[in-house]
Amino acid sequence: MTPHRGDARAAEERAAEEERAVEQALALVARRPQAPYPPPDGSGESGTRTDPGTRTEPGAHPEPGTHPEPGKRTGPGTHTEPGAPTISAPAQSDPSPEAPEPGCRPPGPVSRNGSASADAGPADTGPAHGTDPTPAPAHGRSASTHAHRPRATAWDGARALAERLGRTAPLAAHRLPLDRALGHVLAEAVVALTDLPSFDTSAMDGWVVAGPGPWTVREGEGLLAGRGSSEPLPDGHALRIATGARLPVDATAVIRSEHAHCDEAKGLLHATRDVVPGQDIRPRGQECRSGDELLPVGTVVTPPVLGLAAAAGYDALVAVPRPRVDVFVLGDELLTAGLPREGLIRDALGPMLAPWLRSLGAEVAEPRRLGDDADALREALVTSDADLILTTGGTAAGPVDHVHPVLARIGAELLIDGVAVRPGHPMLLAQLPDGGPCLVGLPGNPLAAVSGLLTLAEPLLRGIAGRPAQDRYRAPVHEEVHAHPHDTRLIPVVHREDSVVPLHYNGPAMLRGIAAADGLAVVPPGGVRSGTEVEILDLPWASASPWTEGCFT
Repeated sequence: MTPHRGDARAAEERAAEEERAVEQALALVARRPQAPYPPPDGSGESGTRTDPGTRTEPGAHPEPGTHPEPGKRTGPGTHTEPGAPTISAPAQSDPSPEAPEPGCRPPGPVSRNGSASADAGPADTGPAHGTDPTPAPAHGRSASTHAHRPRATAWDGARALAERLGRTAPLAAHRLPLDRALGHVLAEAVVALTDLPSFDTSAMDGWVVAGPGPWTVREGEGLLAGRGSSEPLPDGHALRIATGARLPVDATAVIRSEHAHCDEAKGLLHATRDVVPGQDIRPRGQECRSGDELLPVGTVVTPPVLGLAAAAGYDALVAVPRPRVDVFVLGDELLTAGLPREGLIRDALGPMLAPWLRSLGAEVAEPRRLGDDADALREALVTSDADLILTTGGTAAGPVDHVHPVLARIGAELLIDGVAVRPGHPMLLAQLPDGGPCLVGLPGNPLAAVSGLLTLAEPLLRGIAGRPAQDRYRAPVHEEVHAHPHDTRLIPVVHREDSVVPLHYNGPAMLRGIAAADGLAVVPPGGVRSGTEVEILDLPWASASPWTEGCFT
């Protein structure tokens, strides 16, 4: 479908605005970038974070027309340029409560899992950006800090900021034996240590021959892999050979067993097909020459990568540790077993998040259930030694939503406070003080939490681990998709031939649709017509999940 000129121009303007928002946020965070992968220090310690807190010389200024260097903290214990801003509030500009953006209205009542309007379905016409009513002060947070909510960050801008924030704090590389390297990311390129193959070998079981035929058959067991002779083979002679065996000097070709006829009475070998010099021979260096780069920095170590590294002579690989993640499950209403009862519900996020994060290459501790206890949350945050913390629920402004007050209490930098996406609008991203880990606050509704996981946690983990970004691609939707008038919408879909089919049961509290999906469609504000191409986010297990059409559409 050919886009209208106005649509294209609007898309360009949105992209430019998102990029400006990202640059502004990174400039305010002001974290100093570091070397992509600090080398192993030989101490045996692995997974240690390099210290991002560095001192800026007084009077230093960026060159005209440039932003301050991203990657430098301005939190406690660091020295900043005179007049440099310290971020203790979201990087986005805050609209005045008295003058909300055009077309915005104050949202409805707020629940512990997010505002009532924040994760409503497509019929919801609530604001993408707006103001919240002023709640009573709670847990040391003044009423003025909660007087209004900032403008939500655009979805693309939030993802870009999360990834770039992760890349400013690389983990120290370490050397891993091959049997422990699976799933890590290469911090050093794999370079061929020898030619592959390192000698001429037979590609087939059959006969190795020299010169034109017919050939006199030489007696003996022939040439076997690992036991080949380097003696030359005279012209007019043939010798049995196994796949992978080293070829004798002066060999012309290998004839497959099924393409040869042996006259045992005369001791002669005849070819039943034309013989071409070099056929079925793997010459030395066919796959690579010594010194060739086989795998670049940033490659994820998969089983074939392990095989190639072993073939090339490696016993260990220099890789980035898997990022360590702590998951803190909030909410007194959550059960860990049995049926929902008496207003209590089962915890769906604890069992789901840990394996999902592992599929993204993280090391995940057993999720901890903290309930609605602000002091327990504070203690968990300040004692965590993870590279990333995930919390579930408590990101809104209700009486037991403690995430915002606790972050303010410990001096965390709130970088993103709300994203213009449905479901999942009340997600947040923060940086704990003194070089501490990042925190992604997920909404409590299950599909809204999935949205936060893919919007903020996945690109942040990818940045920390140095993983390559998923190739972005688009596919047409099979039917019309409604969306929020101002916000991006993430819809579970399944691939069918050359299009994707939106799945039902896609409300913020539902998992039935995403359980059957192999991707999420990124639907722009206002929705799309049938046949329109939209961006697709693949799910890590997409190829392993058959889909039953009748249950979900």
